[in-house]
This record gives sequence, structure tokens and C-alpha cells, in this order.
Amino acid sequence: MKTLREFLEALRQIRRGRGGLKVCPRCGKSHIRMERMGLGFLPAIYVCEDCGYRGHLIVEVDEKGSEEGRRGE
Repeated sequence: MKTLREFLEALRQIRRGRGGLKVCPRCGKSHIRMERMGLGFLPAIYVCEDCGYRGHLIVEVDEKGSEEGRRGE
């Protein structure tokens, strides 16, 4: 039942448009910049300033999750 509650809370956050901290899917650092391509009708490309990752996918974590991740490094 706990996972259902967590899932519903995640959906509520998505509806509110509350985004988290954007981190690189390769290195996990938050030095990310976004490049817009194609006059706004193509998806953005994210670029990591640390490891050089370039791609359309990015990871968003909440502040609590990012603090736990930093402690684990």
C-alpha cells in the first residue's frame, strides 16, 4: 500500500508542475544546461558540464533524494 501512496503523490507533483533538481543520468551531477533545437518544436537536448553527456533524457530528483544521493557517494 505504501508504494501506491508514493505513486499517487508523484502524480500529484507532476500535475502541480513541481520539478525537482535536474541531474545527469551518467555522472549524477547537477551542472546541466539545456539547448533548444528546431525553434521549439523539437525536444530539448541536455548537456552535462562535468562529463559531457548530451541527450534528451535527464533525471529529476527531489531535494530529499538529492541529499541522500550525495551522502552515498
